[in-house]
Amino acid sequence: MKKVTGIGGIFFKCKDPKAMNEWYKTHLGFNTTQYGASFEWLEADDNTKKGLTQWNPFDAKTKYFEPSTKDFMINYRVENLEALVEELKKEGVTIVDKIETYDYGKFVHILDMEGNKIELWEPVN
Repeated sequence: MKKVTGIGGIFFKCKDPKAMNEWYKTHLGFNTTQYGASFEWLEADDNTKKGLTQWNPFDAKTKYFEPSTKDFMINYRVENLEALVEELKKEGVTIVDKIETYDYGKFVHILDMEGNKIELWEPVN
């Protein structure tokens, strides 16, 4: 079974997300919105399909990364999230929440062996 297929996003805490967005826009040319920036690319296996990697600064006081105490969270793109979650449960991996479905894909959060919260995302094909 194919597991992680790429990085779907990089999220980090900062004191002022709006100012951070502006800094990256001004100095590094990011096309930022209130949600950070999206980077589009073509999939290697099928260059007719677009992929997306999200970059997003979060407020330093966000609870979204909990139960992790770290200042970052990585989102990994996966295939067949339901089957992967079942396999991870059998392997003793901590599943933080239930799979949620949105119009842009399915998500679930897990913890790695050092307590880093990881977001798994199965994009809509």
